[in-house]
Amino acid sequence: MSNFFLDVIQPDPRFHSTTRIADMSLLEPVTRAAVLALINDAQTHGIALMPFETYRSQERQQMLFDQGASTLKTVGVHHYGLACDLVKNIGGEPSWKGDFSLLGVLGKIHGLIWGGDWGAPGVHHSFVDADHVQRCSLRSQVGLFSGAFYPDDLYNPYA
Repeated sequence: MSNFFLDVIQPDPRFHSTTRIADMSLLEPVTRAAVLALINDAQTHGIALMPFETYRSQERQQMLFDQGASTLKTVGVHHYGLACDLVKNIGGEPSWKGDFSLLGVLGKIHGLIWGGDWGAPGVHHSFVDADHVQRCSLRSQVGLFSGAFYPDDLYNPYA
């Protein structure tokens, strides 16, 4: 089965890159549109956001883990073009200061799961990633990682 991961991400020369990639073209098109809409909506609330990381390779994830910058050894949804880390844009520079809960509100409106509550706000989560949004539910990740699932244009991670 053809999908964005197989058609665009795998053949990209940055597939094994250890550098941070914020290229929006490496987000699956529906995910990209949702992230752009979220960024525009945040701007109407007076919050300027910028993509900090879109695609992430397994090699970069391993490097971040080895440096102690991540507790996750295996790359997640970023590897498949379905996740984006968004940070505040302060004079063109990334900032992680302040509250990121607006990502949760706007993310849900645009069909994105927020890393602050992983789509289940009433549940305690041991891992919180407040600047992260993704278009894949936690229960769908198993299929994504095994290659048995990749979301189509109509996929809703909240359904």
